[in-house]
Amino acid sequence: MSSITPLLLGWRWPVMALVASALMLAAAHAFETFGGLDPCPLCLRQREVYWALIAMTLTGLTIWRFVPKRRFIVALNVMIGLVFVVGVVVAAYHSGVEWKIFPPPAGCAGTLPVDPFEIGNLDAPIHIASCTDAPFYILGLSMAGWNGVIAAVLAAISFAAAALTFRSYRIR
Repeated sequence: MSSITPLLLGWRWPVMALVASALMLAAAHAFETFGGLDPCPLCLRQREVYWALIAMTLTGLTIWRFVPKRRFIVALNVMIGLVFVVGVVVAAYHSGVEWKIFPPPAGCAGTLPVDPFEIGNLDAPIHIASCTDAPFYILGLSMAGWNGVIAAVLAAISFAAAALTFRSYRIR
């Protein structure tokens, strides 16, 4: 634990959370681009959480650079943890939709009417990936399930980083 502690203090954890978010987005885009897996509307909602975290963390680190206060970095770590918790909730809902526990939101399956401003075949419907169909399962969890697990781990680390940052500076 003592070898991990320096990675969670100060500005280091927000930067690591930023990198983790970027890697999650890169993986999602790789599955879409190279794997041919079209994202459903709930998949896109899960990505929005990581985009929001990146924007918030970059803003927070920029502010912290000019006003380097301990309580600010503690608050930033807590806010990062809360954003990851939002990611857990969205992923849990998406997994529940896939397992038919929750009803899918409107517009989450099938086709949409054609956009009249689109150039091309105006009679062809637009295909939307279904939120109820997981493309595959690994160890019983879909991509949404694994996203929730990863977000939960990152949330726990964020809260631990906040606590360690608070305690380490308070003791000194």
